[in-house]
Amino acid sequence: MPTTVRTHRRAILIDIGGVLVPDYLTAAADTWGNRLGIAAHAFISALFADNDDHILIGRTSEAAWWRIVADRLGVGDDLAAEIRRDLAERQRWNTDLLTGLRRLDHRATTAIVSNAWPDIRTAITNAGLQDLTDAIILSCEVGYAKPDRRIYTIALNHIDADPAHTLFIDDTPGHVAAAQSLGMTGHIHTDTDETLNRIENFLQLPD
Repeated sequence: MPTTVRTHRRAILIDIGGVLVPDYLTAAADTWGNRLGIAAHAFISALFADNDDHILIGRTSEAAWWRIVADRLGVGDDLAAEIRRDLAERQRWNTDLLTGLRRLDHRATTAIVSNAWPDIRTAITNAGLQDLTDAIILSCEVGYAKPDRRIYTIALNHIDADPAHTLFIDDTPGHVAAAQSLGMTGHIHTDTDETLNRIENFLQLPD
């Protein structure tokens, strides 16, 4: 009898911040630091210090977190709202990566896996990207943030992906290392063309 060769569908897991959305916080921190009379790193700290255990995993609402940020910065509600709007307006999607993902068609199963605040879901919808991938796994919705292995497992299970046939793309080395510890292939994003080439090469690997 002929031997049946099983083929495995490949999967791509990709991050948002720093990958699908290029860094905008560095410039924002410089601008707002100057305006508020504080160092750029102090502005970043006000936004993100301790957020891993609160808003990032859905334990604190976005409105409540912004009240904490406002208190840290010593600003009123109006200025806090202005900062929030400015940060949202600075977000720009990496159109070349988005195009590359769309061109995958049925060559791979894809999922976004991101450590993100709740407002990113609205940003995805407003940009018309809700159908960009087969799944969108956000830390604020599932209750776990990278490098917690549980968010990776949730993503893999959601798209029925085999870690051995999955490429994980992120701009944070520790997050990539965590994916590799689960058997995935990892790629640290630093350049769009390089990442697109890495995806193409991964899809051409033999099973």
